[in-house]
Amino acid sequence: MDYKKIIKNRALRLKILNCLSFIPDKMMVKIQYRMKTGRKLNLESPKRYTEKLQWYKLFYRNPIMPRCVDKYDVRQYIKEKGLEDILINCLGVFDRVEDINWESLPNSFVLKDTLGGGGSSVIIVKDKKNANREEICKALSEWLSSPSNVRNGGREWVYYSGKKHRIIIEEYINANNTPGGLIDYKFFCFEGKPKWIYVIADRKMGVSAGLAIYDSNFKRLKAQRNDEKPLKRKINKPVNFEIMKQIASRLSRDFPHARIDLYNQNGKILFGEITFFDGSGYMTFTPDSFDFEMGKDFLIHNLSI
Repeated sequence: MDYKKIIKNRALRLKILNCLSFIPDKMMVKIQYRMKTGRKLNLESPKRYTEKLQWYKLFYRNPIMPRCVDKYDVRQYIKEKGLEDILINCLGVFDRVEDINWESLPNSFVLKDTLGGGGSSVIIVKDKKNANREEICKALSEWLSSPSNVRNGGREWVYYSGKKHRIIIEEYINANNTPGGLIDYKFFCFEGKPKWIYVIADRKMGVSAGLAIYDSNFKRLKAQRNDEKPLKRKINKPVNFEIMKQIASRLSRDFPHARIDLYNQNGKILFGEITFFDGSGYMTFTPDSFDFEMGKDFLIHNLSI
């Protein structure tokens, strides 16, 4: 059952899920998994990638992980890995909307919730002069007022570890010369080794995007995520693709599994984000066997609970 079609307003869905925060994590994950995939969740002997993601959420705790999902704090992590040159220029981080000096900002910039996910807590301002500042400030205030200690629907503990929501402002990367806008390369890494890649292009923020799945040699696979639109056009392998893989490897090797998101704008590699629970593990694939194929790379049997 896809309750997104029943309750179309995302804010309302989140409020309902917040009201259900009293339900224990294990029970809630099982309910969500059944509702979204139509399958019973196997936590005792998980084989699927999506099942292992649920196990990962429930039982694996690495204190570095909350730091890495915070869009501002992760910058220091990137610097410690010797990769400061891939960071997009930060124009400031703020605890209050009132502290943002709008006049000092360039005409184009990007606003993000430091604990936001799924592309929903991002506002791209391409022309400050014509932007609706009142509506923007209203959205920013809602982000900042979001509780940071209430368990979310996906029960991704890294996002409700008590860290505060803040507003980070980054430089806008102009992709007007790139057909379909910036291309997002999402590297799925296991034990520090990139194995699979989502390539996302032709994105319309908050509306749709085209997604294709590639192997580590940049060969497009026939597999597809059922909740995403297939990417219709061919994407050429970046010239510096091997360097991208090396970066993904360096950033992921502290974790059993991490997804490292990178951009490649005119040969310049830029950092997007690090996430640990792609789609919260509630997606399905065609063919279904790809879920098992990804699961083979996710070694959880030797992780401590």
